[in-house]
Amino acid sequence: MPITKLSATYKATERIEESALIEQLIQGRESAFRTLVNDHKDQVYNTCMGFLRNPHDAEDVSQEVFIEIFDSIGDFREDASLSTWIYRIAVTKSLELIRYRKRKKRSGFFQALNAMFSEPDQNVDETEFMHPGLELENKERAKILFNEIDKLTEKQKVAFTLQKVEGLSYQEVADVMESSLPAVESLIHRAKKNLKKQLHSYYQQNEID
Repeated sequence: MPITKLSATYKATERIEESALIEQLIQGRESAFRTLVNDHKDQVYNTCMGFLRNPHDAEDVSQEVFIEIFDSIGDFREDASLSTWIYRIAVTKSLELIRYRKRKKRSGFFQALNAMFSEPDQNVDETEFMHPGLELENKERAKILFNEIDKLTEKQKVAFTLQKVEGLSYQEVADVMESSLPAVESLIHRAKKNLKKQLHSYYQQNEID
């Protein structure tokens, strides 16, 4: 059988198995939910880690993602793959926490509280941050890169992180973001352009004689 036909057959079988799993999830079967978590926990954690850069936050948000999946699986219409839908939830939950933290920092009241109470778990030394997809010897470069990624617009950050850090294809990123392929290509192009400019400025300012 030609490779293209084998690939199509495999995808069709995968789709049938996924539909069966979704049906079992809708029925509330605990075994199906355990299967879902085992199959996607690494995907969810790595995605959250890529945005939050804090293992404690990534673990907490990962749990929220699976709770959301459990609560809303009945709303899943299978217009995209289950994996794509899970990515969307993981990205949304991660961005919600980031926005919450930004609002919290802007509030003078919370700034005063932060001065009175230490929150070590929320202020992990970023030199200790490691995304699972990065090598140990690149830790310092990773710290610099992720700090600069944080300065991108939200859409650029999402597109760049999913494609360059999580390794999704441009089409997969478009599916997760519910956007067009040209729009995602444009976002990633602008993100890379901005990062090159930001990193160039960084290395100029921190040039070692």
